[in-house]
This record gives sequence, structure tokens and C-alpha cells, in this order.
Amino acid sequence: MGLHLPVIESTNSWFPVQELIAPAKPGRPNSAAITGRDNFFQTSQYQMRLPPIAYHVFRRPLPYQPTWNLQEKIHQIQLQQRRESSNHKDLLLLLEHRPVYTSGRRQTEPYIKDERERLTQIGADFVTATRGGQLTYHGPGQIVGYPLLDLSRYSPVMGARDYVCRMERLLQIHLKEAHAVDHCPSEHTGVFLDPRTKVASIGVQVRHRLTSHGFAINVTQEPCRWFDRIVACGLDDVRAGSIEGASGKALTVEGEMPGLIERFGRLYERDMVTLDLTEDSPINRAILVLEEEASAMGSWNRAPLDSH
Repeated sequence: MGLHLPVIESTNSWFPVQELIAPAKPGRPNSAAITGRDNFFQTSQYQMRLPPIAYHVFRRPLPYQPTWNLQEKIHQIQLQQRRESSNHKDLLLLLEHRPVYTSGRRQTEPYIKDERERLTQIGADFVTATRGGQLTYHGPGQIVGYPLLDLSRYSPVMGARDYVCRMERLLQIHLKEAHAVDHCPSEHTGVFLDPRTKVASIGVQVRHRLTSHGFAINVTQEPCRWFDRIVACGLDDVRAGSIEGASGKALTVEGEMPGLIERFGRLYERDMVTLDLTEDSPINRAILVLEEEASAMGSWNRAPLDSH
């Protein structure tokens, strides 16, 4: 990415990609240069056997605020269980959101107020998030991944820079292997199809070496109509793209999940197993409650209400 920035480590920070990816040190390959399975494991610095990551794919689009609350609940459970026994699970939550615009904490209140009024009128929710960054959109047709991992399990401990580099490569490799779509290098946060078309966003939070938030990638064209109503991430000259548009194939979110899960395990050097929701645990109960809440909410707007 060509950015000469210091390594950032914190117990409570939000990390956009451009703040984290820096050139590799001499003799130590940067994971952003990894191009495939063989090269990845040859350059790995982690030499240990770790427990699998349990993943869960939600059946229906989820409301944003309760999903955010779920992440916070899981974070607290992981933190407590790590202190008591170190038997806490690492998780990957995969989902779609109901149509929602989210703003970052650095945006001014007058701007947020005006945007909230305008965007809720076209049929979307609006949430002011604790993350950094600016206005963006999540909704059906877009896969959102929330990894809830303990980076201290890796030896040496995986830093935030390496964690985000791997996430970016995950999305780039998925485009290439699953759809023969090349990404375009960019100085901006996310994954681009060309200098003016963005297909995926990344932003993570790391507290006490436990991760939350994650990535979003547009699969179908549906999210693009909602993105057209805003200047996403403060980039005036950039529009949203999708894998469907880039590949010229009709795609579904469900069809992308297996390959994305496999590649996630590959890039983070972990086995992937389905989360067993038949086990009675605080995390499983919280997930099932959110599944029920999403089902009870019924249908959602498939396009902005001002579409013609």
C-alpha cells in the first residue's frame, strides 16, 4: 500500500486499513504480498496448532444496533472466560444487515442530524456508531463478516497490522479465485475493482487483543442503489461496485459463503467449524435471540423509496 506509518497497538482502538498496512521490513514478507495458498504458508510466522474458529451464518438480514450489541456481549463473555479458563471460543459471524446507514464518531452532530432525516425517509435505518471513519451503508446483497478472535492465541501474538493485512488479502483472493476478478491497488481503505469503484470495506476494533467489527463486501447489485444516495467513506469520486457487476454473473450471498469461510480459515491458519447452537451457552442463547428478533421484523425495503 506504500504507507510509511508506525505500527499501531492499542487496547481500545478502531483501525481503518490505511492506518495499518505498511511496507514489509527487509527479510520479512508483508502478508499483503501473499498471492495464494502455498506462498501464504511459506511466509507464515505462526508455528502452532490453534483451536478452530466457529462460524455462524445468520438466516435473515439483521438490524444493525442489536447486532452491534451482540458483538459487545460476546466480547465481554470472551474477556471473562479468558481470565477464568482460556477456553473461550473464537467466532466468525457472517450475515447481511437490514438496510442501514452508519456514521462514524468523528462526524459533526449537525451533519448527522441532517443525514439521518434524509436517509430514513428513503427507507433505511440510521445508526451513529462508535467506529472511526465516515458515512457508509450496509444491507441485503452485501456479506458482512464480524470476526471475534483472540489475537493473543497466536505465538507470537498477532498484531493489528497483520490481522488487517490478512483480512484484505482474504477479500482479494476471494475475488480472484472464485470469480477471476482482479483487485486494483489503492491508497484508500478497502478493496477496489478500479481506481473509482470500491467493492469491499474493512474496519476493525481491537480491545484487550480481542477483535470486533470486520469487513463488508458487495455481492449483488442491490447495495449499489443505496450507496448511490451518499458519499461513502468521504470519497467523492468513488462509487460502489459489486462482485456480480464485475464478474457478469448472477450471484447470491448464500453461494459466496462456503468459499469465503474456507479462505478465512486459510488466511488465518485455522480450521473452521460450524457453531453448534444446540449447546446451552450465553453466546448461543444471545445468537438465537437475535435470530428470532430478525425473523419477527418481517420484510425490508429492497430499494430506496425514492427510486424511479
